[in-house]
Amino acid sequence: MAQRKYDERDVRVRATRGSRPRTKQRPEHADAVSALVTGVDRGRYTVLVDAGGPDEHRTVAMKARELGRDRVVPGDRVDLVGDSSGDEGSLARIVRITERRTVLRRTADDTDPVERIIVANADQLVIVTALADPEPRTRMIDRCVAAAYDARMDVLLALTKSDLADPAELVAMYSPIGVKVVVTQTSGAKDERVIHGLDDLRAALDGRMSVLVGHSGVGKSTLVNALVPDALRATGIVNDVTGRGRHTSTSAVALRVPSTDEPTWVIDTPGVRSFGLAHVDPQHLLGAFADLAEVAEECPRGCTHADDAPDCLLDEWVADAPDDETKAARGARLESFRRLLASRLGDVDRS
Repeated sequence: MAQRKYDERDVRVRATRGSRPRTKQRPEHADAVSALVTGVDRGRYTVLVDAGGPDEHRTVAMKARELGRDRVVPGDRVDLVGDSSGDEGSLARIVRITERRTVLRRTADDTDPVERIIVANADQLVIVTALADPEPRTRMIDRCVAAAYDARMDVLLALTKSDLADPAELVAMYSPIGVKVVVTQTSGAKDERVIHGLDDLRAALDGRMSVLVGHSGVGKSTLVNALVPDALRATGIVNDVTGRGRHTSTSAVALRVPSTDEPTWVIDTPGVRSFGLAHVDPQHLLGAFADLAEVAEECPRGCTHADDAPDCLLDEWVADAPDDETKAARGARLESFRRLLASRLGDVDRS
């Protein structure tokens, strides 16, 4: 029997007819169920299906290929398909990330163009800072405040170890820019620790999703363990030589806080040693200071509002205060804003 021969044109025609047309249209996944991302671990995502609803349960999911390089983070609201039962061995697929209300970002430094998303949909940033052991680093606090305001989040400053130092100076420094402050201290042996001020912190968190950020060793995990007794976040100690803490939390995780009036979540994050602000537009910082922004509208065109800005009306606004008390308050507001501005522009130490 003679073998049939194909010329090059026949092969091309057959290949074309047997190929599926490509499309950029993504499937709708109308049967997807909604879930809250609570943890991320090496490509696997712990999610809470029907969070707060009658069918609430945890399951494990992976990211669908169609999401590409889109990053999924704790706090994300996502849509799942596949086996979302939560039974042993089940694995769902995340096919959509719903629109985020807020996104907290940071960069490696102030020149790094790559943004890292830390959490999504958080209402407030809680900056945990020890008053001593290790010493507070105001420039780090400033950077976190700047990032939170850029993300349109509220800011809460949680000062720990008040038995070792007076919190008055930091309270006076940050209250004028709208930062709420709670002060705590820990007493008792390790197995019988009592955290004074915990009720104030719990009240400030009530009904919100809050992300906790701070240097290692400031007591962040201790607070989390007190707020969420079954969290079992590892705690560490501060190095006597360097004054730095040891990284004890290795991944961000969202935890529900019991004993609150409204559904309350905290997202604990690993300790950080820097907080780059390459993604923050310096012009956005002024929007966090409504009184300064109103005055700055009359500044000369191109005014940077920095310390060395000629003819900046913000200095005149402070000088023209009607009394000493108002002048001091205005001066504190302006100093705080310029400190944040200098942090973003890299004019101060980033420690």
